[in-house]
Amino acid sequence: MKAISVGMLGLGTVGSGVVTIIENHQDKLMHQIGCPVKLKKILVKSLDKQRAVEISPELLTTNEDEVLNDPDIDVVIEVMGGVDNTREYLLKALKNKKHVVTANKDLMAVYGTELHTAASENGCDLFYEASVAGGIPILRSLVDGLASDRITKMMGIVNGTTNFILTKMTKQGAAYQEVLKEAQELGYAEADPTSDVEGLDAARKMTILATLGFSMKVELDDVKVTGITQITEDDLKYAKQLGYTMKLLGIARRDEEKVDVSVQPTLLPDTHPLASVNDEYNAVYVFGEAVGETMFYGPGAGSLPTATSVVSDLVGVIKNMRLGVNGRSAVTPQYPKKLKSPDEIFSKYFLRLHVYDEVGVFADITGIFSKHKVSFEKILQMPLKRKELAEIVLVTHHASLKDYEEILVELNELHSVKEIKSSYRVERGER
Repeated sequence: MKAISVGMLGLGTVGSGVVTIIENHQDKLMHQIGCPVKLKKILVKSLDKQRAVEISPELLTTNEDEVLNDPDIDVVIEVMGGVDNTREYLLKALKNKKHVVTANKDLMAVYGTELHTAASENGCDLFYEASVAGGIPILRSLVDGLASDRITKMMGIVNGTTNFILTKMTKQGAAYQEVLKEAQELGYAEADPTSDVEGLDAARKMTILATLGFSMKVELDDVKVTGITQITEDDLKYAKQLGYTMKLLGIARRDEEKVDVSVQPTLLPDTHPLASVNDEYNAVYVFGEAVGETMFYGPGAGSLPTATSVVSDLVGVIKNMRLGVNGRSAVTPQYPKKLKSPDEIFSKYFLRLHVYDEVGVFADITGIFSKHKVSFEKILQMPLKRKELAEIVLVTHHASLKDYEEILVELNELHSVKEIKSSYRVERGER
């Protein structure tokens, strides 16, 4: 039995996990695919760097051509990160008839269509399970397990860093900056956490999920994104008082032929399954017309969980090689992209206002909501330390995004409203 030769681009956290699994699980791999798997060459930036795994120096190279142009290498695993250079490397690998497994969500969110086309043209597989939600097999579930169903909605916690921060803020009553610092010290957040806390990382993952789940070419610019940097202890306190938990949710919804995709801080009822997903864990809730509701839960990052997804993709590639069906798994989007307009996107909303404590203020506010035919589900009103001010917290019934955005503009123009302190989507979890 000829061994399958694998080249790898990158040997960081995930790459070290891939090496560990391939070396330690050879018996399992042999049972699954009927032949040995051999790491032949690994591209690294430095040959002298200390590694998390013991590895023979002869396997390492700083020249990408030793991986991309080696005719003996069957599969290239990309775990180096980056976008533009990495795109060039993977296009070259595919052109050289090498199958590709990647964990790179940034790359797939931006260049996924181009890479799929190159893979198809060259009869190669392109798998990327590890690009979304680490060790959770969500992409494989959408493409294979739920292939016969029509997905109507996907809603999930797909960024462990922000979930860790919001969990700590909620449970400890701590401020955002304080918890962010702790997350950085523990290694959950990068020194520059912008991609995570501004929702960009989650948006890239939702782009991939929406494209696969809806069979529609959804692009990163189609995702409406709001991060968690403005969330305060008071927001979380009122959310808890009203029976909600705050999560940064990616939400992709399809109604008939139109879709909307967003990433934003969202209030969930405390009883919702996603409300109990804490710390660095990820979870994705999927609604299908036939299957109903399903939830996928697990570690969203980490060396071995993510590497497990990478090696599972590798097993899939090798099985296809043995069957002679490589390059046939990519399915072009079935539907043309049709995005909802703001008057077609509906939700409930949480709104916190500071107003002047005067006669008629509440009547002014309710008048604006009434004009747009938006009613209230919950109302709290409290005096503030400054005697001339009061705080009003509202949860609306369902309203269109168009109406709600117009309401916010009109409230800002109202002389009796000093400030809109915060505004968040409220999710009930229904289809």
